[in-house]
Amino acid sequence: MLDPHAEIDYGTPASASTQAVTLEIDGQAVTVPAGTSLMRAAIDAGVQVPKLCATDSLEPFGSCRLCLVEIEGRRGYPASCTTPAEAGMKVRTQSPKLQELRKGVMELYISDHPLDCLTCAANGDCELQDMAGVTGLREVRYGVGDQYGGAHHLKSAKDESNPYFTYDPSKCIVCNRCVRACEETQGTFALTISGRGFESRVSAGQDQPFMESECVSCGACVQACPTATLQEKSVIWLGQAEHSVTTTCAYCGVGCGFKAEMKGNEVVRMVPWKNGQANEGHSCVKGRFAWGYATHKDRITTPMIRKRITDPWQEVSWDEAIGYAASEFKRIQAKYGRDAIGGIVSSRCTNEEGYLVQKLVRAAFGNNNVDTCARVCHSPTGYGLKQTLGESAGTQTFKSVEKSDVIMVIGANPTDGHPVFASRMKKRLREGAKLIVVDPRRIDLVKSPHVKADHHLQLRPGTNVAVITALAHVIVTEGLLDEAYIAERCEDKAFREWREFVSRDANSPEATAVVTGVPATELRAAARLFTTGRSDGTAATLQARGARPNAAIYYGLGVTEHSQGSTMVMGIANLAMATGNVGREGVGVNPLRGQNNVQGSCDIGSFPHELPGYRHVSDSSTRALFENAWNVELQPEPGLRIPNMFDAALSGSFMGLYCEGEDIVQSDPDTQHVAHALSSMECIVVQDLFLNETAKYAHVFLPGSSFLEKDGTFTNAERRISRVRKVMPPKAGLADWEVTVKLSNALGYPMDYTHPEQIMAEIAALTPTFSGVSYEKLDRLGSIQWPCNDEAPEGTPTMHIDRFVRGKGKFFITQYVASDEKVTRRFPLLLTTGRILSQYNVGAQTRRTENNQWHSEDRLELHPHDAEERGIRDGDWVGIESRSGQTVLRAQVSDRMQAGVVYTTFHFPESGANVITTDSSDWATNCPEYKVTAVQVLPVMQPSGWQKAYSRFTEVQERLLAERHKAEPALAGAKKP
Repeated sequence: MLDPHAEIDYGTPASASTQAVTLEIDGQAVTVPAGTSLMRAAIDAGVQVPKLCATDSLEPFGSCRLCLVEIEGRRGYPASCTTPAEAGMKVRTQSPKLQELRKGVMELYISDHPLDCLTCAANGDCELQDMAGVTGLREVRYGVGDQYGGAHHLKSAKDESNPYFTYDPSKCIVCNRCVRACEETQGTFALTISGRGFESRVSAGQDQPFMESECVSCGACVQACPTATLQEKSVIWLGQAEHSVTTTCAYCGVGCGFKAEMKGNEVVRMVPWKNGQANEGHSCVKGRFAWGYATHKDRITTPMIRKRITDPWQEVSWDEAIGYAASEFKRIQAKYGRDAIGGIVSSRCTNEEGYLVQKLVRAAFGNNNVDTCARVCHSPTGYGLKQTLGESAGTQTFKSVEKSDVIMVIGANPTDGHPVFASRMKKRLREGAKLIVVDPRRIDLVKSPHVKADHHLQLRPGTNVAVITALAHVIVTEGLLDEAYIAERCEDKAFREWREFVSRDANSPEATAVVTGVPATELRAAARLFTTGRSDGTAATLQARGARPNAAIYYGLGVTEHSQGSTMVMGIANLAMATGNVGREGVGVNPLRGQNNVQGSCDIGSFPHELPGYRHVSDSSTRALFENAWNVELQPEPGLRIPNMFDAALSGSFMGLYCEGEDIVQSDPDTQHVAHALSSMECIVVQDLFLNETAKYAHVFLPGSSFLEKDGTFTNAERRISRVRKVMPPKAGLADWEVTVKLSNALGYPMDYTHPEQIMAEIAALTPTFSGVSYEKLDRLGSIQWPCNDEAPEGTPTMHIDRFVRGKGKFFITQYVASDEKVTRRFPLLLTTGRILSQYNVGAQTRRTENNQWHSEDRLELHPHDAEERGIRDGDWVGIESRSGQTVLRAQVSDRMQAGVVYTTFHFPESGANVITTDSSDWATNCPEYKVTAVQVLPVMQPSGWQKAYSRFTEVQERLLAERHKAEPALAGAKKP
């Protein structure tokens, strides 16, 4: 048996009723919530009813006729999956007649099914096989195969088009589970049943191959299939697993729980964990299938060093590599001063690993020059929410959306960036919740199967603040404020100043429409919908209804990656407080974090101004707590942010960097500036899985470990801390946390951890919001949402219930300030960037999987009008130029764009997307303004334009490096410590 703790499938979903009924099943009394199916009630009583079409992740369907039961006093044999339990019922699940009926049903199924169980990939993991045994079927009276001349499906052709799973219609029993999973769980509606009667079979679209259909390869259909009809190719090739390990996905900020099913140290498949509290058994194409990068041939598993970055790499032992890195850092500090080195923490690493890196910098380096990739994505979230609500994190669980009446999505594309959450949200929308999308681009949520936004505020890039303030203007001037909530929960003086500000005519939808491009009527209707649940709602409507709708805001990098990112986050918090939508389920301010541990990397002290738990380094009592624990004196002044590190490198005062798990050359803006800064440093240590773009400037390469090779925790976008468990030994011999420990010891600051559990214990001892967190508790509860302490020993699903963390909520003035990036005659278009479903971040992981079959290059989307004006056709090569640089991409003409705006992704280093982004950044946090870059786009005549453009950039960098090294002796004499 694969897992002695296998998850129970109750056949049908649990009832949410608070009323209970008691009935008798096979002579045993059982009490269940009203509305519970007889099938589920039987399982509660310890009785397994045979089933094929039923599974507890889907609504009951009643098609397989195996789960028939007898009910005393009733005629017939009802299906237990579709029959609700009633008080006083007496149910029999076993009788000679039931046995006869079930065996007859199974005989019909098997009569049109291949009898290849011994060689079938699902052998040992097939519900049809199990039910044949349960029903006692020993022979089939009906002919099977050509020799009997009967109709059958045994020679139906397989669909092998999908790189991850096979569809074999000859084994399909038409139970509809895959179709229902695609509809109910995923919400894509890509599958259907084609044909009628005996000819019925599952079909992807109009009898298309899976890869040509609307299927998004989430794996829900494969997970739901009870036979080998839909089967992972990895299982077909490797066979059935023999054990499993529960862990957490290392892709986006949803933090899905998975079971890694294993044969020895080899992953057979990743199966979404039914008890994963962030995903509840669902997954996306990345987490479900794109794990092959962990064993990819590109993995570097031996440490390497080189004196100059123009020298070839030399493989060395771990001790030699660590020793060389430590000696170089010591040399640099002796020459240039204590502050001449620093570190960067990755959001792809665990909490424990990030904690050690920031501890290394503060305790071993002796400065606060530590930063994290959250700097370039969600640092405005931390600042804005801290100022307004008092805590630098989202307020809700993902499940909370199931109680939302109105959902506003701002600057996020959940179906691509956070697909498992998007499926949950789409389900709520299909149930009747209203949707407002604020985005320059027509994302899938604006209109897709069975989901349509009530309002799409298609604003011009860079005008977020004007839109959010105009929404507030409508709410204030039309009397839609939640006055009672504000009076009880918010600072009065700040509120009155804010109300006076947003009430000004200059902030009305009519006045701001010229700037934002959003029609005033559309914006007013959206504001009324958010507040009253009706687009024509007014204060009178709200009063007549007597209740406000639950309205939730979800936002992403389209909010934070702007010069006014922090202002916009505060504007979102203002709107939520003004309408009373913080502090209960179904509402809230919810940042959709991009990477798996962006939240955690911020929580554990990776910013240069904060120690773990968002406590400022200047606070003497906090500093004393860490000094006593770490036995070292800490600096009271904030260190350098990532952009400051680059500037200091170019000025000659920052010369050494420890970069764990980040590819800053590809991910940070203004690539040429970043590359120039890195080429100016004397020792860069890169710790990663692959020789990435940043490694081109490194002097030491330390092999990293994937999430499958380490123990620890991740913290997702809902503050949920989940366990990461090692399923295989580290390919290079050491997990990332062990490498940091060795480096610290080599630098002379002792670290003696032997397991990440000890690191978490230290985090908990020093961080009030984590004080109740332990591996024992995480193993017992499955996950924990911080704060977890004496007041909330099992965590805090919903924040700010009775009061805000800061006490009274504080409104802030959100004056719109136009971005420095403005269209001109030279640069008449605005470029904005984003992600796509199949690829992830800089693509280091997903590019090394079959996900490339969906998206093999970054493309530039532009509106048909802009394309026609420039003579550009779909698929043409185009040159894109900004004031920072230029690159070449293939064009994709798309009406998803508005005229004057172009869009691209940044998953492939060859595209050079960040060569053209500028150094503009958020006023409070230096988060780059990726979303607004003035550009020109023109057709170019080169069949391999993107490769040539990237080659040109590389040649320039190599020339700069050669010039630098040639002048190095003179430079060395000119620099001052």
